[in-house]
Amino acid sequence: MCGIIGYTGGNQAAPVLLKGLERLEYRGYDSSGIAVINNGALSVVKATGKVRALADKTNDGSSLLGNVGIGHTRWATHGAPSDVNSHPHLSADGKFAVVHNGIIENYAELKQELTAHGIPFASDTDSEVIAQLLQYVYCGNIISAIKILIDRLRGSYAVGIICSDSPDTVYAVKKDNPLVIGLGDGENFIASDFAAALEHTHDFVQLGDGEIAVITPRSAQFYDSTGAQTDKTPYKVDWDISQAEKGGYAHFMLKELYEQPRAISDTVRPRIKNGEIILDKIAFDDRNVNLIEKIDIVGCGSAYHAGVVGKYFIEKLCRIRVNCMLASEYVYSDPITDNRTLTVIISQSGETADTLAALRLAKKLGSHTIAIVNVVESAIAREAHDVLYTHAGPEIAVCTTKGYTTQVAALYLVGLKIAKTKHTISDERYGKLLNGLLEMPQKVSECLKSAETVKSYADMFARHKCVFFIGRGTDYAASLEGALKLKEISYIHAEAYAAGELKHGTISLIEKGTVTVALATQSALYAKMLSNIKSVQSRDGTVIALTSADNSAISDAADHTMFIPECDDDLSPVLSAVVLQIFAYYVALKRDCDIDKPRNLAKSVTVE
Repeated sequence: MCGIIGYTGGNQAAPVLLKGLERLEYRGYDSSGIAVINNGALSVVKATGKVRALADKTNDGSSLLGNVGIGHTRWATHGAPSDVNSHPHLSADGKFAVVHNGIIENYAELKQELTAHGIPFASDTDSEVIAQLLQYVYCGNIISAIKILIDRLRGSYAVGIICSDSPDTVYAVKKDNPLVIGLGDGENFIASDFAAALEHTHDFVQLGDGEIAVITPRSAQFYDSTGAQTDKTPYKVDWDISQAEKGGYAHFMLKELYEQPRAISDTVRPRIKNGEIILDKIAFDDRNVNLIEKIDIVGCGSAYHAGVVGKYFIEKLCRIRVNCMLASEYVYSDPITDNRTLTVIISQSGETADTLAALRLAKKLGSHTIAIVNVVESAIAREAHDVLYTHAGPEIAVCTTKGYTTQVAALYLVGLKIAKTKHTISDERYGKLLNGLLEMPQKVSECLKSAETVKSYADMFARHKCVFFIGRGTDYAASLEGALKLKEISYIHAEAYAAGELKHGTISLIEKGTVTVALATQSALYAKMLSNIKSVQSRDGTVIALTSADNSAISDAADHTMFIPECDDDLSPVLSAVVLQIFAYYVALKRDCDIDKPRNLAKSVTVE
């Protein structure tokens, strides 16, 4: 969840670290801190709140001298947000500074052991135990001390370390949390995300679990958990640094919302060649497709909602049973899976802890796994049997926009490929959906042109305390994501319900002024949705319909209407999502919410 940056090179470290922390602030923003080595001594500065507070405290880094350092943005797990609980943590003797992302599950017993040996603790965090354990086991060889860390720590971690005995060196070690090494010219980096170092390099090495990195300005060396030196092959990240900057937009969410036509095009177009779908290196041929008896789609949050859309689409086209499962529940549900089950794992970051655990369990039980992820060489991408990248580019806002819609687009490609291979779709239907996918970027652009109309409704209803979202079929799937968008950035209580379930209990919550967003894009279900709208209105509720422009029956019945362009019913969830993203954005803006950094949330959830 937290962000880590480390630097060693010829420049002053603190300004580089601060810039990196700004790019990592989406990973944690309740506090931040940096530590640098200068003249063989460690200096640490921390600040509660946003990175800007840390920058002000250090005069944008100019008051903290030294060419080697580490920095951290925190998303609190153990201990309330405070300066003392912020990272970096110092060892009691002042020799080590440590930044940590993850959770140390056995920190309490380690803390008790170290306290018994006279080592004092300053914070309430689990992370501080790493610094104090390093002090306790250090005998002049830092690699040996880190090897002991690997043996003693239980849980998940990405750790950056500096030591006053090695004034030009940054050390790193990881287990089940992302950490990359950036290779520059006369300078090197550690980071929990490429974005932190993209301004300086596009060449990275992915650190594996149990591996140790030792970087100086001139070299990067790697060791396995036994201490044996190992070679690592760098890879290039082709993201442009401008993609990780706001580019004149008020918020990253707004910028990324408007990047969706490009992101969807980059996800779809290169994979459609001469009327055929080519899913990179994934082999969907007659032999292996006909072995599939069941598909499990696994994800968390918006990735799960993308999976629900995929379930409707794939079942309808492929005639294969599809289960969509929350990753956090999958791992503990004793799932029924085997080599006749295809497991599709969805994660924007490719590092989501619950989803990674689900992937590993599915593989262990014999299922073939496909990862749909955005980040190249992420843990899920590396460990799945096959990977389908979404090509959304860096997504900085905590609230996903292009990450979600590209995941849905990728699932459409998978569904169409399987259906074509299984001959469960006619050539005419296949061609129509393929053309619909190719036209999707333009349709999304049309949705974006309606922003002012959507904003007027957002302004009108921004002070309401509760909003319901209803729909049937794929509209219900789309409503799940619409409700999540609104609740996570505007803090309005928002819930999605299958419209047919209103009469089974939910309608008791409808009263005068209650706002209900009714999705009605499925032509076969217009009459049913019209009945649901009337039911809400008969209880004095207010209905905002989301439908196509030619659907006069729905728009005439609703109190207010938002429109999507005409498209195939099966592809409408992408367009509905874009309109509902706009709605959520402007509601949050009207409520003066911190849109890119909503309270209590972090972008990449790397702890359970």
